[in-house]
Amino acid sequence: MSEELDEEYSENVDREVEPDQDERVAELLEDPLSKLGPAEPICVAETTTVHDAIQAMLGGRQAGVLVVDADRRLRGIFTERDVLTRVAGRGLDAHRTTLRDVMTRDPEALEPTDRVAYALHCMRVAGYRTIPLVDADRRPVGVVTVTDVVRWLGDLFPESILNVAPGGRIKRPDQIDMG
Repeated sequence: MSEELDEEYSENVDREVEPDQDERVAELLEDPLSKLGPAEPICVAETTTVHDAIQAMLGGRQAGVLVVDADRRLRGIFTERDVLTRVAGRGLDAHRTTLRDVMTRDPEALEPTDRVAYALHCMRVAGYRTIPLVDADRRPVGVVTVTDVVRWLGDLFPESILNVAPGGRIKRPDQIDMG
């Protein structure tokens, strides 16, 4: 009899203590992208050289720049991936090549009020790592990256992430990785 009560008690305690994690995650994915704390975009003209774009990315500690027209409307994006595949991989001169020749034209952009779930969808399905955020006139107002999503998840589930037993040791924990 005691054994049966113990099992019943355990089942009830488990049911009461553990919220439905799927429901919690679904609710959180409804959060707007503005909750991720998007970075201020680095905006440049399409006549900017790759070298200058890289310097702006390094100076701003961002993975890309947004290319805008004279009215500051989004026309393209140039990321660290483009540096590798479209410039270095083709042997182009970063001092002479302009973004006009190597940027991704008319990139998909979201608004700060769009859901985190849709940004994750874009990142997963289309392989985006950097997504521009624009206003109704398609003027850049922010940038969301995979790193922002990972940081947001870490803040939402700190116990689950920060209390994980180490599987190895962190190499050079005092150095910040720009990747």
